[in-house]
Amino acid sequence: MKSAAAGSAGPLKGLGGPLRSSEPARTAAPASPAVHLLEEAADLLVVHLDFPAALQTCERACQSLAHDALAGEPAATSLEVKCSLCVVGIQALAEMDRWREVLSWVLQYYQVPEKLPPKVLELCILLYSKMQEPAAMLDVARAWLQDPDNQALPEYRVLAELHLQRVLLPLGHLSEAEELVVSSAAFGEEQRQGVLQAVHKARQQQRQEPSGFQELPKINREGSFSHKFLSLLRLLHRLWDAIVSHFLSVPFKRSLLAALILCVLVLRFDPASPPSLPFLYQLAQLLQRIRKAMFAHLYQLPLHD
Repeated sequence: MKSAAAGSAGPLKGLGGPLRSSEPARTAAPASPAVHLLEEAADLLVVHLDFPAALQTCERACQSLAHDALAGEPAATSLEVKCSLCVVGIQALAEMDRWREVLSWVLQYYQVPEKLPPKVLELCILLYSKMQEPAAMLDVARAWLQDPDNQALPEYRVLAELHLQRVLLPLGHLSEAEELVVSSAAFGEEQRQGVLQAVHKARQQQRQEPSGFQELPKINREGSFSHKFLSLLRLLHRLWDAIVSHFLSVPFKRSLLAALILCVLVLRFDPASPPSLPFLYQLAQLLQRIRKAMFAHLYQLPLHD
């Protein structure tokens, strides 16, 4: 990380260009305070693992860059240093588990997504994709890719592919992914065919998922009905077991008659219908007679002299 920061600050040390023999020697321009702060932030991040201090140093350096811009510092140098500072700040926030703040923290220095450096945008897409929140980068990456100035950059194709694979396809924005790969001249024919095949496969999976979700309530209703039906069967089974165990000592004809009456009651007649009332009355009398006949011996007490 320190070497990357040093590489980013490299153009500041050679602003004089190559010397000719006829030219007098020129002293190199002194590095700005932001460059020194960048090196300090990189050391705090990589060597000392002091992530809060590294983040604070990056913020101080960005404020210093704002003052340098007002003082007339070269714009290209300031942009390169700011990009390196944002890279260090992103890593510091991620190390502190404050990755949700990365996008807002970066945009406070660039104001609009279209002005984000390609390296910063790439890190943001990778970070939010790894944390399973690619939707946070949808509008930002879309605005960056639609900007005409960014489409001329050499990093445009890499970021477009990254946006397709890490944002659009996981979120199910298949039409937008297809439109991007077809309309963009950054994709070759082989890459375009590969992305279109991936979009086609994802669209087939997307078509199959809603049917499964529609069948889910039906399955739940069928499962509820089956549960109630099984409960009724278990109740009848327990009732039947109780009747059978109670009438084991009764003669076979009486048991058969009781079973027949139970089947008629359960399977045929509705007690709420008026035509069944006379039958139920007669059936009740019949059951009372059977009860008296079956249990009469229980009420006959023995007499003793």
